[in-house]
Amino acid sequence: MKKYASLIAAILFVWSYAGAQTRHAVYSIGFYNVENLFDTERDETINDVDFTPEGSYNWTEDKYREKLSNMAYVLSRLGKETTTAGVAAVGLAEVENRRVLEDLVATGDLAEMGWDIVHYDSPDRRGVDVALLYNPRLFTVISSKPYKYVHPDMPDYVTRDQLLVSGIMGGELIHLIVNHWPSRFGGKTSNTYREVAAELTKHIADSLYNADINSKIIIMGDLNDDPIDSSVKVVLGAKRKESEVKPGGLFNTTWSFFDKGIGTLTYQGKWNLFDQIIISESLLGKDRSTLKFWKTEIFNRDFLIEKQGRYKGSPKRTFSGNTFINGYSDHLPVIVYLAKEISD
Repeated sequence: MKKYASLIAAILFVWSYAGAQTRHAVYSIGFYNVENLFDTERDETINDVDFTPEGSYNWTEDKYREKLSNMAYVLSRLGKETTTAGVAAVGLAEVENRRVLEDLVATGDLAEMGWDIVHYDSPDRRGVDVALLYNPRLFTVISSKPYKYVHPDMPDYVTRDQLLVSGIMGGELIHLIVNHWPSRFGGKTSNTYREVAAELTKHIADSLYNADINSKIIIMGDLNDDPIDSSVKVVLGAKRKESEVKPGGLFNTTWSFFDKGIGTLTYQGKWNLFDQIIISESLLGKDRSTLKFWKTEIFNRDFLIEKQGRYKGSPKRTFSGNTFINGYSDHLPVIVYLAKEISD
């Protein structure tokens, strides 16, 4: 029954693949920094006191449920304007634990979509992790593994793990690497932390390439750097143009947005594009007998944008200062679409 449902979902994708002379199945993968998805309970092992009823945000059960509802609303709509079944999988950043993920997939429209969870606790002092939610009708998990961040000059420094999830989508093996690189806590000069994170991501991708040069890899995440920064452009080696990518290389599908001044978050009134999707060379090209890159989208919808006040024109966040404004996140989601020819 599960196999049949997946086939029906794939066929439904075909009609929205505009301009194709042959029928295609289209699959989508997303990423979303959900901005501090914490439960209300105090965890003495992390610094989550602000997100408790007694904390600075007065984080009550009602506010938590509103946050879950808002996140579920966005996630349930990702990719649906193009792919009827929505995203096959979505990477998340800034989730506190598995409990919030279980609450999330049981909320609103997500409750009917039957999504599953891949999550590991990381050593981040604030307690925020990365995770992957996925539709098991469209993506079958084979394996998953967290990779610990280690700064060679700062062994006591801890941050989020990077998450590798390998699975089958559209009958093909796909590797997803979910990231949330260190923040710009020391300003942009703190880029050495993100360069170390980029080295780890590249190590994961290179390991996959070493096993199979045709590995299909999707790197996603809040990189806390723009496509032009050294961590992404130089260390990771993600290229601006498809024509620049050689076998074993990487293409930054989101770079073109940055060139146009389009981003996923704002700082001091200026857009940055920290949330990026980077893919392997094997997902490029015109031979659509296998899954290949079609397009990328920043999911910028009117309801996600603040209409007034301090953050007018920016993504509508959960709080303005310490005031709960019942928003969504200070980041916008990103989505990549892959297409594959199907025969009668």
